[in-house]
Amino acid sequence: MAGLIRSVAAAILLLSMTTFGFAANKVIIILDASGSMWAQIDGKPKLEIARESLRTVLQSVPADDEIGFMAYGHRTKGSCDDIELIVPPQAGSASAISAAADSMKFLGKTPLTAAVKQAASALKYTEDKATVVLITDGLETCGGDPCALGKELKESGVDFTADVVGFGLTADEGKQIACLAENTGGKYIQASDEKALQEALVETVAAPAPAPQPVPEPAPAPAPKAVEVDYNLIPTALLKDGGEAPKSDVYFEIFKDDAKGTGGEHVDYGYNTVKFHLDAGNYIVVATSGAARAEQKVSLTADKTTEPALNLNAAEISIHARPAPGADIDRGAQISIAYPGGTSDANYGEVKFVVPTGETKVTVSLGAGQASETMQLVAGQVVDKDIIVGVGKAKANAFYTQGGEKAGTDVSWKVYKAAKKLDGTRDQVTYAYGPDSQFDLPPGDYVMGVDVQAVSAEQPFSVTVGQMADVNVTLNAGVVAVDAPGADGFKIFEAKKNIQGERKQVTYAYGEKMQTTLAAGDYVLVTNFTTDKADKETPFTVKAGERNELTVQ
Repeated sequence: MAGLIRSVAAAILLLSMTTFGFAANKVIIILDASGSMWAQIDGKPKLEIARESLRTVLQSVPADDEIGFMAYGHRTKGSCDDIELIVPPQAGSASAISAAADSMKFLGKTPLTAAVKQAASALKYTEDKATVVLITDGLETCGGDPCALGKELKESGVDFTADVVGFGLTADEGKQIACLAENTGGKYIQASDEKALQEALVETVAAPAPAPQPVPEPAPAPAPKAVEVDYNLIPTALLKDGGEAPKSDVYFEIFKDDAKGTGGEHVDYGYNTVKFHLDAGNYIVVATSGAARAEQKVSLTADKTTEPALNLNAAEISIHARPAPGADIDRGAQISIAYPGGTSDANYGEVKFVVPTGETKVTVSLGAGQASETMQLVAGQVVDKDIIVGVGKAKANAFYTQGGEKAGTDVSWKVYKAAKKLDGTRDQVTYAYGPDSQFDLPPGDYVMGVDVQAVSAEQPFSVTVGQMADVNVTLNAGVVAVDAPGADGFKIFEAKKNIQGERKQVTYAYGEKMQTTLAAGDYVLVTNFTTDKADKETPFTVKAGERNELTVQ
């Protein structure tokens, strides 16, 4: 774990030092603050690792470098617009960035494409040299195209570079965002493997400068040599020997065949249909597609093309998540694939994925509904399957009176199972906030509970698969607004006293003004004053669907 923190820290620091030189630079670091950062690595949340890494790195940044800090997903759940430049680029910003990272929440989506574009604009990338360092543990979830953005920023910028740190991503996930860096001339660094990260940094940004070479002796006349081919290595990957190539992306890596194997010198890489021209020698070719991996040794010469076919020994599955039979694919449905040796969770709506042979379990979650299917897969098998979650939708709104005005402020929903337990309580299924809230629910009977400030109400309803249920809850309530200059606070009680002569407190507030929603009925307002002035009681009545304004002197 400590090694991973040091590696991520080193990645950002070395990128800053090598991408911009040692003169004063302007850099914006973008931190993924989505909800997935609560996931753990070796028992520690990724968000804590990221915070500690930032703190460590920023202590070593040159004092005159102008470093800014941006985050997304830290303020609003489910919003693709939650992007904020928290610390503008400035010298001496280390403590401000560390404080911002320590205090932020991690709860939203992953609009990484839009965040990089906003950071580039903040750096005036069309006028000045600009660099963005993106740290993300997930893929784009807001419809952006990071590959296309990389090309756009490179073409329109003066000297724009994006460096991407894939924090805890799989190799397949990393391939989907590496293009953002590569299309700008930047670097993609995989931070899930400490050893691989350190070796990549040594090779790409930390290698020492070569020593001056002596003046060479005059070269002898060149001996005749064989005619070189344009490409001497063209690899392919197959689901099984003699079978089909996967439709999913394939990532090829080339290593020197030495005592260190794939842990040794990394020579080159490429995607899908790729051709290489390498020096003559012995190499190891590695193919990765989804969760499947294969490697093969090859010997290359300059005058011959070698075309190895690597056997992934895998199957390819295409999964489409639908809420009901015949329904459209739901892009909000999460698809989890548990395959031999691992799990892939960053899939929504539909996914094409290559998995090793053996037992694979696919689970689709949509709202409160879930469906699973287990498959025994063999090499070369191709599966194209709809998974039906079996849910209907419920849309909830609260109205002050039946057919009256809709409540739009401080509306809080809870959905319960209709059946009560032995102790009289119900199991809560889910929750939401605001008007027009929608819920994906398995078929059955439910109760919709709503709280609007000081008013609570319930409405039973039923859900049918593939159908929308409009749940309209009548509050039978109105609004009271109070203005009391010099007041310290308020308490509102029911007007009717119980047998003990006591009134039931309904709500309270502080200050000189208050506004709240109350069920129709009679009440008493008790106003507390900051001076020696005595508390004042004001009786009032709330009528359903009406506003009552009180002034207390």
